[in-house]
Amino acid sequence: MHTPPLLPAGLARRHLLLGGAAGLAGLVSAAHALPAQTLVFPRDRGAHPGFRTEWWYITGQATASHDSKRLFGFQLTFFRSRVDGTQDMASRFAAKQLLFAHAAVTDVQGKKLWHDQRIARDGFGIAAASETDMAIKLRDWSLTADGTRYTADLSASDFALKLQFEETQDVLLQGNKGLSRKGPEDKQASYYYSQPQLATRGSLQVKGQAFDVTGKAWLDHEWSEEILHPDALGWDWIGMNLLDGSALTAFRLRGKDGNALWDGGSFRSPKSGLYTFSRGEVIFKPVRHWKSPLTQATYPVEWIVRTPADFYTVRAVIDNQELDSRQSTGAIYWEGLSELIDSNGKLVGMGYLEMTGYAQRLKI
Repeated sequence: MHTPPLLPAGLARRHLLLGGAAGLAGLVSAAHALPAQTLVFPRDRGAHPGFRTEWWYITGQATASHDSKRLFGFQLTFFRSRVDGTQDMASRFAAKQLLFAHAAVTDVQGKKLWHDQRIARDGFGIAAASETDMAIKLRDWSLTADGTRYTADLSASDFALKLQFEETQDVLLQGNKGLSRKGPEDKQASYYYSQPQLATRGSLQVKGQAFDVTGKAWLDHEWSEEILHPDALGWDWIGMNLLDGSALTAFRLRGKDGNALWDGGSFRSPKSGLYTFSRGEVIFKPVRHWKSPLTQATYPVEWIVRTPADFYTVRAVIDNQELDSRQSTGAIYWEGLSELIDSNGKLVGMGYLEMTGYAQRLKI
């Protein structure tokens, strides 16, 4: 889901971690059940400012062109949050929409995660999110679309990304044709689509060392008025590109007792098409844990994930992929590159695992 302020699967992805934004939102309008609707592209690749939270989330893995053993994970998430208390203000200085961004690079060989963040209010040429197509700018970071190609361009103190992502498959509409349920109440839902198996190429820089890279990526885009049930602490989510071209999404929202309040996801195969999981069909079982020396939070870094497609092992490529976003969205969460292993013990894919609500209750 992506660690974001929208929904949990991406949560996202993530992809909110808008814990900080929630405090700025002021008066919050009553949420209501979202109606089913037909998503229209490219318009629905753009922003939906009438909704409280939204995020665009790209994760993937890339290999250095000159060294096949040099593997990197990367994630870039842009969040938009509507500030309800300012919507009736006439001043152009009123912060009606806030934009946040998180980015990270996992250097597998170096066993190191590099990450950074941005925050700004919409307007004045500093931050903007187009409503007609994917075109997001936040200071010196950007994510844009041109036809079937997306471009991410960002530079941080320890790393930089300049990547292009080319669609190789049709859009994947999550849930009921793009309406994805996230809790026991109808209002806990988001509009949610994915674009898996993105062919990736470009350049990646870590501590001044540049690499030409190729790989695969995954895009999630979600927008919602409310996704978290009051009893939810956070979520566990995976988005996995399989080697055979399949795509696996699985998530659960955890309650105060650690059990699932809700679960879901999907599996799309080039051979058998799309199967959307029903509630109760996804089970996350932790196998191994890692304790953060920075926050003292403990995260499962290896899972058995049962889905209708198979029983999978999800294993982090390195344990320390924790992100501290208290300077922007206010959340601490774990999000990182992970392997997908099938019930026969065979590596069948790679993608991202995201876990929120382990250091503190997630607020959206």
